[in-house]
Amino acid sequence: MKVSSEQKLYAAMKEGRVYRREELLNFSKALDRDLDKLVSESFLRKPHAGLYYRPKKSKWGEVPAEDGELVRAFLKTTDFLLTSSNDYNHLPLGLTQLSNVVTVYNRKRLGRFKLGTTVFDFRKPVNYPKKLDTEYLYVDLLNNLEALPEYSAELDLKIKTSLLDLSVQKLLKYAELYGKRSTQKKLNYLLEYA
Repeated sequence: MKVSSEQKLYAAMKEGRVYRREELLNFSKALDRDLDKLVSESFLRKPHAGLYYRPKKSKWGEVPAEDGELVRAFLKTTDFLLTSSNDYNHLPLGLTQLSNVVTVYNRKRLGRFKLGTTVFDFRKPVNYPKKLDTEYLYVDLLNNLEALPEYSAELDLKIKTSLLDLSVQKLLKYAELYGKRSTQKKLNYLLEYA
């Protein structure tokens, strides 16, 4: 039995991995036709122009592509950091942020893009760490305090109290590397009176 070109293309794609169109050129002589057919028959998903993935299956149905995988393919690099105001909920501050926007700190793109069902806010700060940790989340929180719906003087007090459980040296280093000038001043003030 002869295998069709779209079957070969489908077989060559790993489940859950997001591909740029140009990465698939070697797998089909009629790539656009095969991709369109696989997407129309729901074998592949097209989260954004030029991006395709073969969804993973679970016992509950189809699993969407991971945010990091979508961003990696979109940017063509792994040099980025994903965060969201939802991450602040993990800090002992009593925050209950709910956001469906993922922030992407990177060196290539700027602006908001919808990839699949998620909106990504691409920002180009001067610097950002390779991974999230608690001290960095506090610096990021202070960088974005004005945009926080739950910001109040009471939150300042909670931040000041919770800073006592963290590495002050690491906080100050992160504020210097990743913080706005206003973040550095606010952190120094909070630490001084903690």
